[in-house]
Formats: sequence, C-alpha cells, structure tokens
Amino acid sequence: MEGLRSQTGYRRRPGKYGGKPAVVAPNHLQRQFIVAKPNKAWVTDITYIRTHEGWLYLAVVVDLFSRQVVGWSMGNRIDTNLILDALLMALWRRRPKEPVTVHSDQRSQFTSHDWQDFLRDHNLVSSMNGRGNCHDNAVAESFFQLLKRERVRRQIYPTRSDAKADVFNYIEMFYNPKRRHGTAENISPVEFEQRHFQRLKSV
Repeated sequence: MEGLRSQTGYRRRPGKYGGKPAVVAPNHLQRQFIVAKPNKAWVTDITYIRTHEGWLYLAVVVDLFSRQVVGWSMGNRIDTNLILDALLMALWRRRPKEPVTVHSDQRSQFTSHDWQDFLRDHNLVSSMNGRGNCHDNAVAESFFQLLKRERVRRQIYPTRSDAKADVFNYIEMFYNPKRRHGTAENISPVEFEQRHFQRLKSV
C-alpha cells in the first residue's frame, strides 16, 4: 500500500512489548486536534478496566470536531474485532459522505491487515502516532483519563457486566450529552454539533 512501511516495535498492553507491526501508516493528523466540521477526523484507542472477573477492554472512536464518542466496544479480549466493532458503530451512527481520517497508535490491532483493509474498504484514511509518542493521540488518552477519574476511579467492578453498564452510562448518558468541553464552547459534544448544524441551516 502506498505510503505504508514495515516497522518494528509497538505497545501491546501494559508492560508487554514484542512482535512486528504488519503495516504502519504515516501520521496524517500531525496533532491537528481542532477540525472544522464533524466526520473529518476521528481518533481511536483501547484502554482496560479492572473487574473481579479480569480485565474489561474498551475501544472508543472520538470525533475531533466535538469530542463526541461516536463509536465504542467492550469485551474480554483485546483483538482486532474489538476495535472494528467500535468503528462499525461510528460508521453506522455518522454515515460519513466524505473520507475520514482515522488516527490511532501503532498497537498490533491497528497495524493488522484486517484493520487496514477495513479502513480502505470504507473510505477511511489510516493515520498513526509516531513510534512511542503518546502525545500524537492525546485526545483519545484525555477521554480515557476523564472516564477513569470521573467514573471508574479506584473501584473494581464485581463483573465485566457491571463495568460495561457503568461505562455505557458514562458515555451515553453523561459524557456525550452533558459533559462540557472547553474545546467545544464549554457545552456538551452533542449540543456543540447541534449548534453547528443549526448555523449551517441558517446560512
């Protein structure tokens, strides 16, 4: 694929390294975290939440325009299907009519051929962090920090189902419709987008 190259070294999960990425895309985003309209650039990442049953993995897709979480997926395995399900939700919800840049780190799930093929087949442009540079995906990291500080904190959920229900509640009932953002005129992601489309109608 044009612009892609092999590269060794990527972060798999906390404290564990190894293997070789299948494909690494250029960093098209270049930390341009402010965009002019929805569905121009999405960022995606994976985090983990402790439960008494073991880890629950959460993948999210965030629209840079409003910081809205437009896709998410949770499961007990950190694999390519986890992130593909989150991206499918984003595509189903947003139905973009133009190419969307999808930015990620160099985790093995994002450098897999299945992920890259899916992006290409759905008119999505792959973009990736520079090697070992977490600041290139700061918006996704910021969402995870908010989730853990404002909801998960230091608690351990009895079951994965308990954690899933709480994370769902945070994303869909609080973060997207209610939580205010300085980058979104100090209103919620949902309201920020609603105002954007109202302005377009009034022009």
